[in-house]
Amino acid sequence: MKKLKITALLAVMAFSPFYANVFPVEGTSLVKAIAEALKWKSESIDVGNIPQGKPKLIRFEFTNTSKKPIIIQNVAPSCGCTTADYTKTPIKPGKKGFVEASYNAASPGAFVKTVNVTTSDSKTPKTLSFKGVVTAS
Repeated sequence: MKKLKITALLAVMAFSPFYANVFPVEGTSLVKAIAEALKWKSESIDVGNIPQGKPKLIRFEFTNTSKKPIIIQNVAPSCGCTTADYTKTPIKPGKKGFVEASYNAASPGAFVKTVNVTTSDSKTPKTLSFKGVVTAS
């Protein structure tokens, strides 16, 4: 029994340095640092009523609040009824960029669509959304 206690104590002591640097020392969390790299003017836009059969352009604007240039690597609309365009050049610190979604309002009724944006700063996509109501023409 005494050997088991000594073995357990040695195992705990052996792994202590491994876990010593797991938690951040500073008060800023990693999630907050990533979230602040791009400051979006709006992450969700209500386009209101739009006519059926006329594509609607929705523009999401942002500012690079980090200290390094950021590149938009991928913009993925949630469905085939939406196409996307975005700033293709690196966005320098303090400069603005955009993501545009063009929604082809084919069917009347309420809708909610999303666009996922992946940047060089974070591999986790940022989800932008827009909603509205398509009115029959």
